[in-house]
Amino acid sequence: MKPAALLVLVSAAFAQQPQPAPHAGYVYPAGGRQGTTFEVTVGGQALNGVNNVYLSGPGVHISIIEYERPMTPAEANTLREQAQELNKKRQANPGAFPAADMQKLLEIRDKLAKFVRRPMNAAIAETVRIGVTVDPGAAPGSRELRLATPNGMTNPLAFQIGTLPEWTRATAEAISAPGVARPAQQRNITPSTAATAPIDVTLPVVINGQIMPGAIDRYRFAAAKGQRLVAIANARELIPYISDAVPGWFQAALALRDSAGKEVDYADHYSFHPDPVLYCEIPADGQYTIEIHDSIYRGREDFVYRIQLGELPFVTGIFPLGGKAGARTAVEVKGWNLPSPRLAETGKAKGVELVSPANSNAVPFAVDTLPEALEKEPNDRTQNAQKLKLPVIVNGRINRPGDQDVFRFDAKAGDEIVAEVMARRLDSPLDSILRLTDGKGKELAVNDDTEDKSAALLTHHADSRIMLKLPAKGTYYIFLADAQHKGGPDYAYRLRVSHPQPDFELRITPSGINARSGATIPIAVHAIRRDGFEGDIAVKLKDAPPGFALEGAVIPSGTDQVRMTLTVPVVHLESPHKITFEGHASMGGREVHRTAIAAEDMMQAFYYHHLVPATEVVVRVMGPQRPPVLWKAFGDKPVRLPAGGTAPVQIPVPNQRLNGQVLMTLSEPPEGITIQSVAPSRDGVSVVLKTDPAKVKPGLKGNLILEAFVERQVQNNGKQVTRKQPLGTLPAVPFEVVQ
Repeated sequence: MKPAALLVLVSAAFAQQPQPAPHAGYVYPAGGRQGTTFEVTVGGQALNGVNNVYLSGPGVHISIIEYERPMTPAEANTLREQAQELNKKRQANPGAFPAADMQKLLEIRDKLAKFVRRPMNAAIAETVRIGVTVDPGAAPGSRELRLATPNGMTNPLAFQIGTLPEWTRATAEAISAPGVARPAQQRNITPSTAATAPIDVTLPVVINGQIMPGAIDRYRFAAAKGQRLVAIANARELIPYISDAVPGWFQAALALRDSAGKEVDYADHYSFHPDPVLYCEIPADGQYTIEIHDSIYRGREDFVYRIQLGELPFVTGIFPLGGKAGARTAVEVKGWNLPSPRLAETGKAKGVELVSPANSNAVPFAVDTLPEALEKEPNDRTQNAQKLKLPVIVNGRINRPGDQDVFRFDAKAGDEIVAEVMARRLDSPLDSILRLTDGKGKELAVNDDTEDKSAALLTHHADSRIMLKLPAKGTYYIFLADAQHKGGPDYAYRLRVSHPQPDFELRITPSGINARSGATIPIAVHAIRRDGFEGDIAVKLKDAPPGFALEGAVIPSGTDQVRMTLTVPVVHLESPHKITFEGHASMGGREVHRTAIAAEDMMQAFYYHHLVPATEVVVRVMGPQRPPVLWKAFGDKPVRLPAGGTAPVQIPVPNQRLNGQVLMTLSEPPEGITIQSVAPSRDGVSVVLKTDPAKVKPGLKGNLILEAFVERQVQNNGKQVTRKQPLGTLPAVPFEVVQ
């Protein structure tokens, strides 16, 4: 779209060159032990000027050691020429070659080795080395790490604090040229002796490494007969999706071998989870080796892993998968190295909690407010179907391959019923399929898979859901089975049968917002609607510091995503501030509010997008490079755009002296909405918007986001060229397309 031009007064002092946003691609090692000090490398892009590191949660102290950018080919050629001159000098008089020149030659070789082995992808080519000290009492678990530069914060990366001893391979970037050894003390980690030789470790241990192309990393340890060994690999847990890799992540595979090299066990996943878990009982005393590699032998610096290895507690399943809020639920626990097969769990509020029996891996536990019941066998036919009193949540299992569970309930004509399975979202291997029939066996609805965008780490959405208005009074049957005809004690589920319970969740992207003081920044708010809820959702800031303002803060009825704008204070707030967003909606005559969850919009394999949850929304307000243009808010009343017509929008102009040529464009508008013209008006600027009737239909609602630019003539190599410099983003303009 060609920008529309407007001649107004705009000072060149307000022009700001856009700067690339800093990006973090990996952190290695991706964690450490309580009470230790170690070094970490972060790889990314636009990290120059890094001046701070933020880690969520207390008890960890971090300092910046060094920033390194990739060498250019021209710089590498200069170093080669210097090395050639030094080698000539050395060959001419080998006995009197100065020690300083020898040190310089070794440094050049080291730099050239890095250049040869530099990351091929620009997104991880720059590195920052940081020092990390973890307090002995720091809470174990996953944190979020971000780097800060003068141009903003990076995206968050997972960083784990553990309790076990740790062993760390040399960073992939730190591999030296042949004959140029680098002592372990220089990087404060243990170097690898050979790419294929096994490295000796002592159990229990957490092993940190990076997989490079074609590599198999091997670790050898002593084990005794009868030991119940558990090996837990974290790879996708650390970096869920890699946008420029196919299939879009590091798919780790584990193998356990005995001293003769015979494979004892193997895992390339755990249940439906992509990160493998290997557990087995050691068959005999001796030396064993654990191997890890990518399943198709890819690799690069951001293929980072952590392996927890030893006789560790590990939960493989629980039953039931949830319970009623406020009630104490007796839960069966299955797994390895667990002190007890049972626990008692009291759910606090509706949602999914994570429980960790005996400091094991965390498993999800669903909490709801509806009555609960247990499935009762036999119930595999309509003749012995289990009768349900609605509403209810049934906790059950598909006990064996080919099994099905049948339930019946009575309803009236016009009753709207929801039957929904929660299994895969609660770590059950069940791939459910639901059927609903009337009393005569006529099939009314069937569903295999329903996508739930809140389950961002699932790439196979396997839970089923039916929502249907029933045609007549009578008895109805629900059939629940595994779509692959599998079954067993682990194939647990929670089946909700009730009238619709309209609700929603919100996700805010990005989780880290970078802004110059006084600036307006677009953000995306995603609505995950439940049980047919289609109403408006008003989004509000909760307890935000003075000076923050949210514009276009409504997700219209029937819309799942809206871009809004956040205006930040004019004052400088260098330290990140946690910002809470809330969604408010009317349901059944009452107002409900839901706290929005921070998320990162991560892309998989160039196409698929996933809303991966983050800990919190943080905003970093940086000092302005130049005085900001303070655009005024448009207001809450939506602009009415006629389908196939035009409509003027009056934009208030900042009360500042301006001079120069201004351009305005729409930022990511809905298809079919464009700017036809821009002209001065008595109150500011009149922007005429045009709609294409073939692409825009009446009823469409949302926000339009305008960006202003100044066009200036500058000298470039003796020639005068035209360049556009941004004047900032304007607060969101709500709109509605009408007939």
